[in-house]
Amino acid sequence: MEGSTIIFYLLAALTLVSGILAVSTRQIFRAAIFLLFSLIGIAGLYFWMQFQFIAAVQIVVYVGGITVLIIFSIFLTQKAGEKMPKQKIGRQIFSALAAFCGFALVMVQVYQYTFSSNINEAVSPTVENIGNRMLSVGEGGFALPFEVVSMLLLAALVGCIVIAMRSPTETVNEEKTEILIEEEIDVIV
Repeated sequence: MEGSTIIFYLLAALTLVSGILAVSTRQIFRAAIFLLFSLIGIAGLYFWMQFQFIAAVQIVVYVGGITVLIIFSIFLTQKAGEKMPKQKIGRQIFSALAAFCGFALVMVQVYQYTFSSNINEAVSPTVENIGNRMLSVGEGGFALPFEVVSMLLLAALVGCIVIAMRSPTETVNEEKTEILIEEEIDVIV
């Protein structure tokens, strides 16, 4: 086995194990850290395939943007050490079924797609060429995927805001606890 193959298997194992741990752990901070390692593993796979630009975007946008935003929202809620409640078996079955359906849909699309070789000449990887390709709506343009990624970032931002928000009942319970502690202190004094 060559060194390149060993590196691929190590990066793939890091990505898969971290991804499984991210969705299976009950501690929210650990889930965010496992997500971080999974995204770093994906960036490593991009570097391994010699797609340096995509790897850099993966690190800047996902590792540096979304994961840090999630970790900040966890710290803002001061719930870094708390465990998430154990999910009901019905939800676990539904999520496993949804993951299987998503995987099956992807596999059907991959097998039905007829891959063809690219006969166009390679474009030099300059900033101008990357920008023109990324924002072009014509032949060979990637404007639609660029907009889909921006919607994904917006959804991640909204999700982080939801994590950071405190529910009204939680705030009321904290106020009641503070009042009870103050009353106990007054009684002792």
